[in-house]
Amino acid sequence: MAPSLLQFDPRRIRSWIYRIPLCTRILLAVIVALWAASIPLTWLRDWGSLVPEKVGLATMYRLNTYPLIHMGFIHMLFNLLALAPLLERFEAEHGTLVTLSLFTGPFGLLPGGIYIGIERLLLRSNTAIQGASIWVFLLLASEAMKTYKAHPYFSLGDVKIPTWTTPLVIILFVSFLVPHTSLIGHLCGAAIGYLCASTLPLLLMPLVSILHYDCAFLVPPERILRFIEGKLNLLGRLPHYVSIDQKTYGRYGVLPTTTTPPHAAPTLSGPDGGVPLSYIGSSQRLGT
Repeated sequence: MAPSLLQFDPRRIRSWIYRIPLCTRILLAVIVALWAASIPLTWLRDWGSLVPEKVGLATMYRLNTYPLIHMGFIHMLFNLLALAPLLERFEAEHGTLVTLSLFTGPFGLLPGGIYIGIERLLLRSNTAIQGASIWVFLLLASEAMKTYKAHPYFSLGDVKIPTWTTPLVIILFVSFLVPHTSLIGHLCGAAIGYLCASTLPLLLMPLVSILHYDCAFLVPPERILRFIEGKLNLLGRLPHYVSIDQKTYGRYGVLPTTTTPPHAAPTLSGPDGGVPLSYIGSSQRLGT
C-alpha cells in the first residue's frame, strides 16, 4: 500500500482534467451549478425532476432537466464520478456536436418517456425521479455492447456469462444495496444504451437487429453538422472541442505516415475509434 501511495502522481489527474472535452465540461459544470443553486432555491429540485403526472405540453422541459438535478452533494458527487469518464470517452469518439445534441435531447427524452409510460400505464404510480445515473447506465449499456462484440463472454468458474449483461447485474446490485433507487429508471436508461449500440441479434430486442439501429438516427444529418462546424470554425475557436471528423482524420487532424509506397494511395491514420439516493417528500426517487 505504501509504495502505491508514493507512486501516486497528482499530475495525472490534472492532465486528465485538462483533457476533458468541451461538452463533457459543460454538462458536468451545469450539474454542479444546479446543485449549488438548489441549496438556496429549494424549489429547483421539484421544478426540474421528472414527475409523471406533471409532464405536459408546458412542462416538457422536465424530460431534459431531470438528469441534471440532484438531491444533495453526495448524490451529485457519486453520479459525477461515474459519469465523467464515460461521457468523456463518448465525446472523444463521437464529437462535441453529436454529444451535445444527444445529451440535451434524445438521451433524456427517450428513457424519460419510457419511464413515464411504465409509471402511468402499467404501475398507475407517480414516483418522481432525478439524477444523472440514467446517463451512467445508458453509457454503460452502450459500452457493454461494444465489449460484447470483441469478448462475448466472461467466466465465473465454469459459468460463461454474456458481457452485455454486466450493466443489468450492476443495476440489480445498486437497487438492492442502495435504498430508494429507481430500478425502473435505471433499466430505462440501459434500454436506450442497448438500443443505440446494438448491431447483433439479441433475443430480447429482435427489432433492433432487424432495423440495424445506431445513434446516428437520433442526431441531425452529418452533412449539416459538418457545415455548422466548418462555417463557424468551431475546432479553431473553441478549446477542447472535438470534431465530428476525428474518427476519420484523428482528433488533431491527419498524421503523416512514413511507410507509404511511392505509387500507393495515401492513407489516413486515426484512433479506433455508486449513487447514494434518498426520497424527496414521500415519493421522490433519485438516481435515474
